[in-house]
Amino acid sequence: MAAAAAGATPATARKTLFTTTVTLLSSSLTRSSSSSSRSRSLSCSAASAAAPRLAPQPPDLVRWVQREGGFVHPALRVANHPEHGLGVSAAAPDGDIPPGDVLIALPGRLPLRLRRPTGAADDVLVQLAQQVPEELWAMKLGLRLLQERAKSDSFWWPYIANLPETFTVPIFFPGEDIKNLQYAPLLHQVNKRCRFLLEFEKEIQQKLHTVPSVDHPFYGQDVNSSSLGWAMSAASSRAFRLHGEIPMLLPLIDMCNHSFNPNARIVQEGSVNSLDMSVKVVAEKKIEQNASITLNYGCHPNDFFLLDYGFVITPNPYDQVELSYDGTLLDAASMAAGVSSPNFSAPAKWQQDILSQLNLHGEGAILKVSLGGPDIVDGRLLAALRVLLADDPEALHKHDLKTLMSLDVQAPLGPAIEASALRTVLALCAIALQHFHTKIMDDEAILRGGPPLTTELAVQFRLQKKFMIVDVMQNVSRRIKMLSPQKSTA
Repeated sequence: MAAAAAGATPATARKTLFTTTVTLLSSSLTRSSSSSSRSRSLSCSAASAAAPRLAPQPPDLVRWVQREGGFVHPALRVANHPEHGLGVSAAAPDGDIPPGDVLIALPGRLPLRLRRPTGAADDVLVQLAQQVPEELWAMKLGLRLLQERAKSDSFWWPYIANLPETFTVPIFFPGEDIKNLQYAPLLHQVNKRCRFLLEFEKEIQQKLHTVPSVDHPFYGQDVNSSSLGWAMSAASSRAFRLHGEIPMLLPLIDMCNHSFNPNARIVQEGSVNSLDMSVKVVAEKKIEQNASITLNYGCHPNDFFLLDYGFVITPNPYDQVELSYDGTLLDAASMAAGVSSPNFSAPAKWQQDILSQLNLHGEGAILKVSLGGPDIVDGRLLAALRVLLADDPEALHKHDLKTLMSLDVQAPLGPAIEASALRTVLALCAIALQHFHTKIMDDEAILRGGPPLTTELAVQFRLQKKFMIVDVMQNVSRRIKMLSPQKSTA
């Protein structure tokens, strides 16, 4: 590919560009088949719009929290909000809630977390949790949740009964809607989780086959990939990591919805293992009557929100698309963008040294870069483009890496190099758009047709990626126009 790019015409460069796109941005992953077995009382079904609670008529969660020593502001109710859906709202006719008021307070006994073993059954549960990779921490907590769900007299049953019977995360999407995501990085994660659940089901069944019934951590109930998926989804979509980074399920608090501009914040008082530990939700600003209580779940791209929470934020200022940093791709992209004599696939020694500092060259390099988000262009990618388009190491060494990585620093190496770098970014955006198999107007037409919920989520996910890419292209195009026209040609 490097040899072809070196002497390519614009037409062949574009062909190389799109061929490289398929190679680097697409994936031949196939969805793991779901298990045909069904558990008894620990089963779950595919996502549905209604998402009923586990119990047809669950106990009043607010009253349970209050009865067990917690505090709930008298103005709060669990209700359906027209914008946020089911959650905690200031629905009572008590007027506005002033900033600083405590909305919810949970004593240390109410959060549900993986605990130290108190018997043989807990020992087995901990052993199973130790087999789960750290990146799937939600499965560890999910095992604990399954244990309490299977227990007939669980202290947490009033909380568990209020959990959704189904979740709208992609591991429960129909196969066609997995494909409808059209985004390789997310497809990879979905397939990875599906494969893990199928393999972990076998490990659990092998382990439990040797355990005496009295020591069974799930009280003799069947555990399969379906119930494991439900538990992992419940934990990933509802758990909080506070002091000590120990994930916990926080009854009622986890029914506060997400916002990047929340009206409340969560506060932990005392250490996780202390008897006086408590978790509170405090009003950050005045909360008007009927307003939903919101917390910021984190400034993440839509990949994170859909994979772990089952929703897509529209629009999401933190959304991104991932690219693989590759010299051949950059050569093809820059040539397709009209940049002459690109040299991305064969950098000079001094350029390699700077790329190593950016962790884009050498052993252990991290080659994942991105477009979008608050930075518009990944700082490491932007610095690499500027460095590899430069031919004067002395001029380049006048600038530190922070300057070279900043899009806000206008043309640190001159308008000609800056224009070439930004035009290459535009070509990379075109590559990212080419990855999707449908056009924006196609996606909008599907959404207008009222598709099933999982289809709606998949199409909305890819549509927001495209909108984000178009926004990046418009931003970069404006920056190119601001450069001196006399000096902006490569």
